[in-house]
Amino acid sequence: MDNELEKRLERIENLLLGQKNVFTFIECCQYTGLSTSYMYKLTCLNKIPYYKPQGKNIYFSKEEIDKWLLKNPIKTVEQIEEEANRLVSNIYKRKF
Repeated sequence: MDNELEKRLERIENLLLGQKNVFTFIECCQYTGLSTSYMYKLTCLNKIPYYKPQGKNIYFSKEEIDKWLLKNPIKTVEQIEEEANRLVSNIYKRKF
């Protein structure tokens, strides 16, 4: 019974976390599913957008994190075929 309550509480906490606009370091790790060590590495290398208003604590904008998570999309086979067809038709139109 306690295990079930803990799972429900964790789900509620995750839902509430999704409603925030600014995350602390730990909240951002929970939101993204990344480990703290990897998140520290990303911030150290400036590979993820973050803020340090007082020079100590690290904060993240939910909007910027969402954009960062969704960058570099992988195209589907269908999208690649459509792009290839479009390029071929443009080349064909230029020749004639």
